[in-house]
Amino acid sequence: MNSSYAEGHDMVVVIDFGAQYSQLIARRVRECHVYCELWPHTVPVDEIRRRGAKGVILSGGPASVYADSAPDYPKEVFELGIPVLGICYGMQLMAKKLGGEVRPAEKREYGKARLEILCTDDLFKGFDQHSRGQGSPSDFDCWMSHGDRVESAPPGFDVIARTANTPVAAIRDPKRKLYAVQFHPEVVHTPRGQEIFRNFLFDVCGCRPTWTMGNFIDLAVAEIQKKVGDDRVVCALSGGVDSSVAAALVHKAIGDQLTAIFVDHGFLRLGEAEQVVETFGGRFGRRFVHVDARERFLRKLEGISDPETKRKRIGEEFIRVFEEEARKLGNVRYLVQGTVYPDVIESGAGASATIKSHHNVGGLPKEMNLELIEPLRYLFKDEVRALGEELGLPDRIVWRQPFPGPGLAIRVIGAIDAERLDIERQADAIVVQEIERAGLQRDVWQYFAVLTDTRTVGVMGDERTYGYMVAVRAVTSVDGMTADWARIPYDVLERIAGRIMNEVPHVNRVVYDISSKPPATIEWE
Repeated sequence: MNSSYAEGHDMVVVIDFGAQYSQLIARRVRECHVYCELWPHTVPVDEIRRRGAKGVILSGGPASVYADSAPDYPKEVFELGIPVLGICYGMQLMAKKLGGEVRPAEKREYGKARLEILCTDDLFKGFDQHSRGQGSPSDFDCWMSHGDRVESAPPGFDVIARTANTPVAAIRDPKRKLYAVQFHPEVVHTPRGQEIFRNFLFDVCGCRPTWTMGNFIDLAVAEIQKKVGDDRVVCALSGGVDSSVAAALVHKAIGDQLTAIFVDHGFLRLGEAEQVVETFGGRFGRRFVHVDARERFLRKLEGISDPETKRKRIGEEFIRVFEEEARKLGNVRYLVQGTVYPDVIESGAGASATIKSHHNVGGLPKEMNLELIEPLRYLFKDEVRALGEELGLPDRIVWRQPFPGPGLAIRVIGAIDAERLDIERQADAIVVQEIERAGLQRDVWQYFAVLTDTRTVGVMGDERTYGYMVAVRAVTSVDGMTADWARIPYDVLERIAGRIMNEVPHVNRVVYDISSKPPATIEWE
């Protein structure tokens, strides 16, 4: 809880009670150019005061406030004199702590609901603009996801919105600057949710919209220079968006003190290693080191099927390679990584469950000879792209589709060997080629092939086959925290499937994944 990137900016804290949408709340605040951090509910209330937060948002969560194991937060948060906004579980917790009544709802409310606004001050300021002269405020659609509900508001609170199933859907105590909503303004299914956040941030909290990537560069450069001094630094450069932007930012700060090291672990896409060498070899010159470690990593994963074990072995091996290369360079103290905020959160930081251990977070070994520099650790993906543009990186890098650090190792389901990697690499290349051929690459967040561990019966050339099933995955998203399956035109899917089954050996079936995130993740492992 000691990021210096909030220096000079107003800050809002999101207290995380394990909601699947907690990251989205932080993102929506950042989109308003207000700095925001996501904290677990175990952080003491005094830390909010110490950091000088201008506002607090209590997230949703899967628990009931009356369950024995329900996450809690001290009542003192409502006595700091700092504005608080409770969302879903956060509203129920606020109501319970301050003397309201919370009960299991007779009818669980999940999905779209029509919200009737009873007061257009504060949170709903400006929401009557579509019905002026009609005598009543505007209603709007919102997204509900709850089993409990607030039956009666705490003393001193007004009910300011309701739905057909939730008579108390939003409450306020303007004297204490306490507000709460039962619905989720952070999701796209609540179309006017961002207006609610702006009203809370600017009208209630009095925040200034100063958080921009231009300002971030100045802060980050100064912090890097202060930390590094005259020491030498190596950067883990994969050629992906995050590591490329991290390298450019650190290079701006310390110049030739930085050496970029590209480790080819053998799990890259077709032709990708060659592209990285061509792009960054010219950019960094003699400060660029290319390490061919393909056989080494393949041996490390031999016989390993469990995805968490894969990630952790890859993460540890990466560190060992960088330590070896740093020793060759001499007097290297720091290692730069392109770790971003979702990596940290999904790896189990905070109240949220560990979804997957990112190789650069949960996969790091306990003992390391290099100190980490992670200048993007508090940024979301779209902020990283904006930062890359500010730093003058070319579009082909800034807008490269996200690619996991473990690469194809987690897109080959089950145990890995050279043959299965080659099958996956060829299938993936076809997906990329056909999406780009159709001109869809800027419309789709991520698109790739997955080699499953399922074998199926097929017929090729009048003969029975027993080949692999390949899954094609393509999703649309803004920041990767939630995603929907991409509605790829049928003719494009047909070309992809036909080419994979005709051109890639040992594959006789192709399926298209139409799962959203949540409940699925974007990657299969």
